[in-house]
Amino acid sequence: MHENRLSHGNSAGSKAADLSAVKALVFDVFGTVVDWRTSVIADLSAFGRNKGIEADWTAFADAWRAGYVPGMERVRKGERLWANIDVLHRERLDALLDQFGIEDLSEVEKDYLNRAWHRLRGWPDSVPGLTRLKQRYIISTFSNGSVQCLVDTAKYAGLPWDAVFSADIVRHFKPQAEIYQGVIAFFDLQPSEVMLVAAHNNDLRHGRSHGMRTAYVNRPTEYGPNQAKDLAAESDWDVVVDSLTELAQRLGA
Repeated sequence: MHENRLSHGNSAGSKAADLSAVKALVFDVFGTVVDWRTSVIADLSAFGRNKGIEADWTAFADAWRAGYVPGMERVRKGERLWANIDVLHRERLDALLDQFGIEDLSEVEKDYLNRAWHRLRGWPDSVPGLTRLKQRYIISTFSNGSVQCLVDTAKYAGLPWDAVFSADIVRHFKPQAEIYQGVIAFFDLQPSEVMLVAAHNNDLRHGRSHGMRTAYVNRPTEYGPNQAKDLAAESDWDVVVDSLTELAQRLGA
């Protein structure tokens, strides 16, 4: 599928990794490929203007995202049956509408709001970077998002995926082992033939623990101006870059 190449190593100057075996790049989506926070704030704000609803939509979006991990954790611990991210987002949305005193929305309007997570814009480098990488590698999502969310976002943002892999497929959320092992099996590849691309160090740690190659993309504004985590690479990942276009360059695409 592609000729052999070496990465240039990471920014810390460690020994360059031999990445010639890599055949597929699988991408964390929220934060790595799409700017979820700016997108959701803009979507909520536009809805509020159209409906004449005044609210702190930035605080609303941040509080919505803050419910993401606790919602998944209940599923991971077996405290509830499988529920995908769309269901978890809707449950959190209903609670926040009450908390923010937003009333009298129809079911159609609530569903529209919940699908703000299906209308996410890519970072400026995402489409050009993915388009280049697609010429040499299989490129796929690797996300806790639902299949429908990932497909809708791909169409909305113009993301040129070859495949969509979601937690829905294995019914396990990151960082459970089943999702990492599942994406490797999904493509019928060896772990070293799959590179996980993410802006989150913890995601990469788990990917590496399952034998995957790793690429860190720095997104220091994912959580806004006061971001406190994932501000830099925290390990000797195989590749460390500031954009997907730089990743394409580093991998010879």
